Amino acid sequence: MTDLDTAFLEATRTWYDTIAADYASAFPEAMGGVPFDRALVSAFAELARPHSPAPVADLGSGPGHVTALVHDLGVPVFGVDLSPRMVALARRAYPALRFHVGTMTRLDLPDATLGGILALFSIIHVPDDHLPDAFAEFHRVLRPGAPVLLSFQVADGQDRLHLTERFGHEIALDHHWRTPEKVARLLGKAGLDVYARALREPDEDERYPKAFLLVRKPR
Repeated sequence: MTDLDTAFLEATRTWYDTIAADYASAFPEAMGGVPFDRALVSAFAELARPHSPAPVADLGSGPGHVTALVHDLGVPVFGVDLSPRMVALARRAYPALRFHVGTMTRLDLPDATLGGILALFSIIHVPDDHLPDAFAEFHRVLRPGAPVLLSFQVADGQDRLHLTERFGHEIALDHHWRTPEKVARLLGKAGLDVYARALREPDEDERYPKAFLLVRKPR
């Protein structure tokens, strides 16, 4: 990648490094404690468990809450995040688990070694031009039959939101909004099969519906 190509990675890393502690305090529970969302993670864990001891990668693991939830469900897992400060917070909160700095667009992992991938509200920071790269990486590192659970916000009539402030900090970060149909098409082009999809309406403290796609690498 060129420096121009990686500008979005630098912006995302800088923002999450800036607000890491505030973010972890604002979201102290896995999946915000929403029972429906947590149930989907549990379903994903059931599908990933037969691939053990091949681990699950939680891409965009943030403070590590979802990584810890998957571990508690009996599935080997590690977290990957672009932000070194987020990784440091996760390691401090869950010292028995493994977290490291990395990007889903270029995973430092061998081929066909993962038993599953979680990408929960993390593809929203990847521009359209780079999302196929990320999904190609998913296909490369997954074992045949292994599942992927993705989640992302859906905003009708919007394809991008530029944030300039969060938690009292000045930032400059883009959120990319996509329909479930568009993401499913890109996953299919990467060789991943959609197994299930769900759309949850926003709770009282949320602005946008949440989409969930459960996909698998063909056997």
